[in-house]
Amino acid sequence: MFNLKEIISSIADAGKKLFTKKEYKKNDLETIINLCDDLLSNKGAAFGITVARDITELYQTLSQENKLSFFKKINEKYKPSFTKVNEAIDVYKNSQNEKNLSDLFKISEGKRRELFRRMNMAPSGTSSIVSLREDLLKTLNDNRELRPLDDDLRHLFRAWFNPGFLKLEQITWDTKAAVLEKIIQYERVHQIKDMNELKRRLGEDRRFFSYFHPALEDEPIIFVQVALTKDLGKSIQELMKPSAGDKEKCDTATFYSISNCQEGLSRVTLGNFLIKRVVYEIQEELPNIKKFGTLSPIPGFVDWFSYLENSKIKNILGNLSDQDLSFLKSQDLKIGDSRIIEKKEAITKLVSHYIVNEKNNKGLPINDVSRFHLGNGAIVDDIIINANISETGFKRSYGVMINYLYELKNIEKNHEDYINNKKVIFSDKLKKYL
Repeated sequence: MFNLKEIISSIADAGKKLFTKKEYKKNDLETIINLCDDLLSNKGAAFGITVARDITELYQTLSQENKLSFFKKINEKYKPSFTKVNEAIDVYKNSQNEKNLSDLFKISEGKRRELFRRMNMAPSGTSSIVSLREDLLKTLNDNRELRPLDDDLRHLFRAWFNPGFLKLEQITWDTKAAVLEKIIQYERVHQIKDMNELKRRLGEDRRFFSYFHPALEDEPIIFVQVALTKDLGKSIQELMKPSAGDKEKCDTATFYSISNCQEGLSRVTLGNFLIKRVVYEIQEELPNIKKFGTLSPIPGFVDWFSYLENSKIKNILGNLSDQDLSFLKSQDLKIGDSRIIEKKEAITKLVSHYIVNEKNNKGLPINDVSRFHLGNGAIVDDIIINANISETGFKRSYGVMINYLYELKNIEKNHEDYINNKKVIFSDKLKKYL
């Protein structure tokens, strides 16, 4: 006769043995590769969870040199076999059915994605893999052969961080202190110096929203800051001042900062979903808000201008070519230089050209912020001189910023024109500069 207590005790002992952590030598590249082989074997889910945990923990002990070696080894070892792909193609050609198509897909994918899927079974697996990609991104410029590995991670992240899995939360002064501290840390656009400054950004005439993922507890994924204003905001410094107005009299939501919090999720599109969702939330709460737009930075403008030859500058300025902008390249240029206002027309024309006409090798604007908003269906509404007179704003673009306008009735059409025809749409007020 079976003894139930003995059976339960035996199962418990087996569980303890299965999940007991093994002691591995730190920074051991050979062991972690062997563990990856074990993880890709079919030894059961419980075994996989244990091995996935061991891999993620051992990975954290690797030196930078061994992390790079790890990337190279798994990139090569688990890549698709071209020979097997060709064989699978032949099988599918000879018999086109669902099974052969599925086999072809599986073989052509290789084992890298499956390795990361199984690593994700580990406790804190998702956060570990996001951190792993952050390490990988630091190596790509000097190790271009690793780009397929990065492509695999991005492919997985687009599914794992699909907006359907994300939770939108409004950040308020009552939000957990741990989250508020991370908000200060992760702000990428306009530095938040301390809690007092953050409290201002959470005022009654402000809205602050963030996406969170259930696997990354208390970790903001991406957040956006909004000022409720009368018309689009024209100055970051003005937006940062204590509130003096009534939000009920505001008619515009000015998005003035959007920050990706996790470096490992860069180039995993989330911002466009966030903006559109926040527009919906604000419309629901505040029906008096009719206009939506941004006060956006122009990162890279100073660097672009610093390499321009005088002949090209004159060509861009056209009928304003008699205005000398060489002072912008001077080492003595300081915030608040009166010549910036004096040469406002010429600078506006230069920035307009940069945003609308300077393209990358894909025929899209070279400015990444511009690509983001235009890709979301916004238009370039206005160029604002001295919109950010902080040191950071001056280093980016001599203090110049841009109003992008989201005309709700035209967003989809603008998006399609931009994606399909690479068309940059701008307002009538900028036509004279272009």
